[in-house]
Amino acid sequence: MITTREQLEKIEDQSLAPYGLRSKDSQGRQYPDREPDYRTAFQRDRDRILHTTAFRRLEYKTQVFINYEGDYFRTRLTHTLEVAQIGRTLAKALGANEELVEAICLAHDLGHPPFGHSGEVVLNRLMKDYGGFDHNKQSFRIVTKLEERYPEFPGLNLTWEVREGIVKHETEYDVSDAQDYNPGLRGHLEAQLANVSDELAYTAHDLDDGLRSGMITPAMLSGIELWEILIQNLGLKEAGSLTDLQRHRLIRDLIGMLVTDAVESADRRIKEAKVRSVADLQKLNHNVTGYSEDMHRRNRELKDFLYANLYRHYRVVRMAVKAERILTELFNAYHDEPDMLPNSFQELIEQRGLERTLCDYLAGMTDRYAIQEYQRLFDPNIKP
Repeated sequence: MITTREQLEKIEDQSLAPYGLRSKDSQGRQYPDREPDYRTAFQRDRDRILHTTAFRRLEYKTQVFINYEGDYFRTRLTHTLEVAQIGRTLAKALGANEELVEAICLAHDLGHPPFGHSGEVVLNRLMKDYGGFDHNKQSFRIVTKLEERYPEFPGLNLTWEVREGIVKHETEYDVSDAQDYNPGLRGHLEAQLANVSDELAYTAHDLDDGLRSGMITPAMLSGIELWEILIQNLGLKEAGSLTDLQRHRLIRDLIGMLVTDAVESADRRIKEAKVRSVADLQKLNHNVTGYSEDMHRRNRELKDFLYANLYRHYRVVRMAVKAERILTELFNAYHDEPDMLPNSFQELIEQRGLERTLCDYLAGMTDRYAIQEYQRLFDPNIKP
């Protein structure tokens, strides 16, 4: 039996909640583009994102730990896949469009530069007189301009709804700028679910990586309410040390608790607001996603702990200082002598301007490539 796009759209109609976005109701693409026979518009968007160069490069971009610190730590790629998995779970539970959530999740970090948040801070400082740098805006640039895969149009020609979800990506560390995408309206439910999935994933998985690295110990977490609940669920009176299996179960239980609370809280807010359509939800003066009051407080306590004890750990801070030196010196060297840039980027200077071209080049680098490029430029013993 062959299932056509039209049949898939009918399945969406039958299975999605009234406030879930149907692919057949999409506001469309920027450029004419025939829709596929056996995929919905949002499925096609997801697949286009997966095949980008920017997506593949996420494998060698830092989450917290740089690659050479261990193959078992998260990268931007594994983080992105984990966000998408959590997003699909939330979407299924709430009757949202699973493929739309997945597409937004897969695209949300495409614009991240090397060296994680430190790299973004450095690029924003270097570009302060030239429009600044923000990884959300860079993700949008990638899918609308920078990826060159089709002769008919720049970028990926994604649907309005996926682009809106990327533009309205918001977390504690990310502020959206939706100037051209109905800035007076909330993100649709699928965009909101992608946002909460991102925060949920990096909190749980950074805790996992911190414990595995030894930079965080169970004793340090004593008194953190969420931690105490998890330890009690494991049947441990106190956790002086954890086996790998215990750590895996603990992180699994944490994700399960957060997902359950997020689903139940969103469902309650949707019902309280009497949401009956996508438009109803977007016109609200608050997001429907997020945690209950108790879980928000507990999660806030855990995140504050991670900030103080992992993100500000001396090993992470040392890498941040290295990242600043590497990116700053690369930027200045290219700026002083643009002829050192690859020919393909030299050709873009007239169109984009020197500084934005340099920013695009640096933002697209992996951690490994940035380090190698630094050595090629400044180490006389390395071939240029």
